[in-house]
Amino acid sequence: MDKKKVIVTQLIMTFMMATSMSGIMSLIAMGPSATWLSRWPLQALTAWPIAFVVTMLLFPVASRITRLLALTVVALGVALVRG
Repeated sequence: MDKKKVIVTQLIMTFMMATSMSGIMSLIAMGPSATWLSRWPLQALTAWPIAFVVTMLLFPVASRITRLLALTVVALGVALVRG
């Protein structure tokens, strides 16, 4: 995936995650109310850039962990097949 697609995908995914997680977590903390509904948009807009920056910083780490896990699973599978 080229850099532009990665950034656009990250923008969309982090928006969806920040919006849903801020809504769910604040709903749990505050309960369903007019106050919760009025505060949620600001919480989502605050969370979105934070989520974007964090995912851009942690993406290389997550990719490395994924590669290591995949290699471990393949190695274990080969070891089990060979007995």
